[in-house]
Amino acid sequence: MENFFNKYIQTVENTETIKYTGKVNAVKGLMIESIGPRSVIGEMCTIEVPEKNKSILAEVVGLDDKIVKLMPYGSTEGIEVGCNVIASGHVLEAPVGMGLLGRVINSTGRPCDNKGELVTEGYYPVLNSAPSPMERRTINKRITTGVRVIDSLLTIGKGQRMGIMAGSGVGKSTLISMIARNTNADINVIGLIGERGREVKEFIENDLGEEGLKKSVVVCATGDESSISRLRSFYVATAIAEYFRDQGKDVMLMIDNVSRLAYAQREIGIATGEPPTQRGYPPSVYDMIPKLLERAGTNSKGSITAFYAVLVDGDDFDEPITDRVRGTVDGHIVLDRRLHARHHYPAIDVLQSISRLARKVSGPNTLKAVQRVCKWLSDYEEQEDMIIAGVYQKGNSPEIDEAIEHHKAIEEFVCQEEDEPSTMEETLKKLSELSGIEIPEEEYSEIPKA
Repeated sequence: MENFFNKYIQTVENTETIKYTGKVNAVKGLMIESIGPRSVIGEMCTIEVPEKNKSILAEVVGLDDKIVKLMPYGSTEGIEVGCNVIASGHVLEAPVGMGLLGRVINSTGRPCDNKGELVTEGYYPVLNSAPSPMERRTINKRITTGVRVIDSLLTIGKGQRMGIMAGSGVGKSTLISMIARNTNADINVIGLIGERGREVKEFIENDLGEEGLKKSVVVCATGDESSISRLRSFYVATAIAEYFRDQGKDVMLMIDNVSRLAYAQREIGIATGEPPTQRGYPPSVYDMIPKLLERAGTNSKGSITAFYAVLVDGDDFDEPITDRVRGTVDGHIVLDRRLHARHHYPAIDVLQSISRLARKVSGPNTLKAVQRVCKWLSDYEEQEDMIIAGVYQKGNSPEIDEAIEHHKAIEEFVCQEEDEPSTMEETLKKLSELSGIEIPEEEYSEIPKA
């Protein structure tokens, strides 16, 4: 009974007894300007549209003397000079609680899956700070993703942040869905930012599936929604993950993708008068990315292991957003279009990818096995053109001969079907067989022992 009344009690507590109001002064493209109300950056406001008999949610994104600059969460249709603008007195908050599991919500925290109202345990502000560096626990435990090539050659720790770098159509969403279904994390929080409308339902029903959805919360904002909606969906997903971390859970946060977040902030920044800089992005984009990505990781209670997909413009891996994310996270996974074209799934380029914490969360024998397999991969790649052309003669180099001998087995090991989960024990046993180095059972656990 107490839980039933919680949302009503919360509503009463958050209700402002004094309303600050203003009037719409102008509508300029994406931006709505009003004279008043008294408000702060990030505050939520309601714009009343009498002719349409509706109200539009908007957020304060700029202040200029008496002019308040607002970005609407919906269409500006019907808004005219003189419409009332009412300040709410609080910033956007994300609903939190175990009742979110299996649900799909939008950028304002409202359900969009036709399953009725959310059962929440409270609200978390979406504009939050990263945990203090001194409060973060050391990452010394391994997490299972269920993707063989990641769990062996690019091992991830609980609380680590990884980028998934790829051009369009190379398999970012598919890789994220594999991790969501097969990870041993307690809870998944998945943010779908700027996706095509048809892809959201397809991802939930086909890629994520019923089993994956049971322990997941999905936050989505499709590409046709407003800039502020796409931007805040990232913040809402992060806030929900922070809540579960504060409950002592190991959370898997997956965002698809950061590039569309940057596009949304670029639109907002330029509309508010920021000067465009590198590749047309305003300074706020480069300031926002590290602040958001630093909110993941460990704290004194739990962990958020994060995978941030990045849509690489023109397959240029040195473009500014890719470079900014790569410089912030604890490693990156590169998906290669050439591997994808050869039906090599997942299309992970192992030699171009790195996990900066792999050595801390893997046992000594596992590291030796990984080193040997990567050496074979590197030796083969250096001479691949000559090998394929038939120019290389067996016996010229023992190292290359060994790499050629094991190449087919390595390909079979790193390739994996979408519906083919692999436990950590299965993965390390196959790695042991492949490398010829025995990996003891002590190294199968979350905290590998020497």
